[in-house]
Amino acid sequence: MTPDFQTLPDLSAKQASQIPNKIALIYEDELYTYAQLEQNANRVAQGLLQLGLSPQTRVAILAKDSLASYEILFGCAKSKTVLVTINWRLVAQEVLFILNDSQTEVLFVGKEFLPLIEQIKPDLQNIKTIISIEQPDASMEYRDYTSWKNQHSNQSPALDYLPEDVTVQIYTSGTTGLPKGVQLAHYSFFRLMKGMQAQGDAWMNLNAQDTLLLSLPMFHIGGLWWTIQGMIVGGRGAVLNTFVPWRALELIEQYQITKVAMVPAMIQFCMAEPTFDTTNFSSVQGFLYGGSPIAPTLLRQAMDALQCGFFQIYGMTETGNMAVCLRPEDHDFSNETRLKAAGKPLPGVEVKITNSQGELLSAHQIGEIHLKSPSRMIGYWNRDEATKKTLVDGWISTGDVGYQDEEGYIFVCDRVKDMIIYAGENLFPVEIEAALSEHEGIEEVAVIGIPSEQWGEIPKAFIVQKPGYSLKKKVILSFAKERMADFKVPRSVEFVDKLPRNPSGKVLKRVLREPYWNTMGRQVN
Repeated sequence: MTPDFQTLPDLSAKQASQIPNKIALIYEDELYTYAQLEQNANRVAQGLLQLGLSPQTRVAILAKDSLASYEILFGCAKSKTVLVTINWRLVAQEVLFILNDSQTEVLFVGKEFLPLIEQIKPDLQNIKTIISIEQPDASMEYRDYTSWKNQHSNQSPALDYLPEDVTVQIYTSGTTGLPKGVQLAHYSFFRLMKGMQAQGDAWMNLNAQDTLLLSLPMFHIGGLWWTIQGMIVGGRGAVLNTFVPWRALELIEQYQITKVAMVPAMIQFCMAEPTFDTTNFSSVQGFLYGGSPIAPTLLRQAMDALQCGFFQIYGMTETGNMAVCLRPEDHDFSNETRLKAAGKPLPGVEVKITNSQGELLSAHQIGEIHLKSPSRMIGYWNRDEATKKTLVDGWISTGDVGYQDEEGYIFVCDRVKDMIIYAGENLFPVEIEAALSEHEGIEEVAVIGIPSEQWGEIPKAFIVQKPGYSLKKKVILSFAKERMADFKVPRSVEFVDKLPRNPSGKVLKRVLREPYWNTMGRQVN
């Protein structure tokens, strides 16, 4: 029986007490025990408390995953501060927005991102302390993480922790074009799985003998959640600080990985590696995928190669990760309709489909998908109106359009919002459009997602030029790259005389999408 954990400090302390010498993490061939994680997390917590931080103060991390990342995660939890995880692929202005919006006071930063921080340093509004995770250059006046951490006691702070305390804040893009901080409490990492276990649902059968491949970044709920689930059962995780396909394959063999989690694009990259066909996958017992729909041909190839149970999950940061699952028994290629499903609600999760008036719809009627999960968010940070729209009476409005069949399977058909899912990343056209609109030669711009075998969807920009301009695609792309993370930059640009509009003047994106999607069967790929 899995121990009954309520909070992250509870998890690290009990595992350090019960299995101190068990390996918790593997990073660059270093074996790191639960006892080491607990002691170093305590040092981080004591250091944060000595900085005078009050409970719920925001502490951010901008770094690729490492052992320090998890020391900081649990250290923040133990000091009752809130860890803000920042996508390290963002550009300077995007990072600046998150740090200022979250009112972060302490920032842990990977050495390679120090120049970015230098660039935005004059505009940081609340930062009091910056700590470099690797030893900083002598020319940079930042605290060194290792020496700072080791100055402090490894004794656990004498604090009380509640399951309802916010412990992490993960930023997700929004339809307004500005990212929103999703506040997740300790319970988001424990309640769903605990409820499933109480009902006898073994799900992936995560256990103490497991070695998980940690190839999803901690700044995503999927990566953070996956790591914590492995620790709950007393397993170990092999950390990739950034996803490199050949290295992922190497780790699977080297450490006899038993459970793997990837987004479809990562699967495709691995399968394109020359070493894929010679990799020994015999240790892999379960493969978790999600973040975006998967091409049937890719799924079949992956299942044939790995010969293990495949689990597709559907959820979002706001639901605390997974809420719906398509299990191995449903991965049956003789039932093509079933394979297109996102899955069934997990035990403890409720689903409803509503029309635009909020009325419940019957089986096979298409409407917006709403999820009620015991792992759902507390709300958006400082976004009361957005919270009220998304979280109503415990229900999360997903913004996805779909239906539920008579057997309870959920099918996702389209999105209420124009969100694009590029390799598991949520992109919002309005954010890309706003950035491109700053170009002096652009009169109007509309961005849509178009199908891509490799990425699921890619952003395409339709641009109306101002009179007298003759823009080149490469100029537009160069302009975009200066203002947004690379994964948000349109992969395709088309110049048009005008954008299609309805009588009230609204751009008809469905008209722009139709030539690309009319043979796809659904408006997500």
